[in-house]
Amino acid sequence: MQKIIAQVVKEKLKRTVRLSKYILYKETLVDYREKTWSFIGAFVGIGLVVFIQHNFIPEAESLFLIGSFGASSVLIYGEIQSPLAQPRNLIGGHVVSAFIGVSIFKLLPDMLWLASSLAVGLSIVSMQYTKTLHPPGGATALIAVIGGEKIHNLGFLYVFSPVLTGTIILFLVAIIFNNITRNRCYPTHGKYTKFIRKKLG
Repeated sequence: MQKIIAQVVKEKLKRTVRLSKYILYKETLVDYREKTWSFIGAFVGIGLVVFIQHNFIPEAESLFLIGSFGASSVLIYGEIQSPLAQPRNLIGGHVVSAFIGVSIFKLLPDMLWLASSLAVGLSIVSMQYTKTLHPPGGATALIAVIGGEKIHNLGFLYVFSPVLTGTIILFLVAIIFNNITRNRCYPTHGKYTKFIRKKLG
């Protein structure tokens, strides 16, 4: 009996190793055109966000927010098929998290450790409930708490600008650059993709 169990375990391990090798191989294949469009999309998206928001937020504090958008760029330009990269997740995740972050900071302005923990934890749960899970949203919530005076003074305006405006810029750039070639389509939902491709010609 032990020999049979050992044999089954051994076969499962072999299968797992084979599958892992295949996945790693597929993930490391280089399609230069795809990588080029990922680069161009991220370059233009982040460039526009920084250019537009540079005069709105002091440089030191905008760097925090750009960190959050940088993480979003990895998803929406580099991993466009991911459910976490879809428009609902991108825009909804940041907006929901920003709202949570600002609310928690207003409730607990003098307890930074507790406010930070609650902002991130509640933003995750809120994104899960609203089906807008987007990992960089956690950073957006945290920035609302640990950001400097300028961000704190924005209050709930932080949700609309710079967060909502920034995510809309990233989204619009993603719509353009992720649908230029036939190999890329964003968002992944068929009816939206057909509509966008028709509009882009």
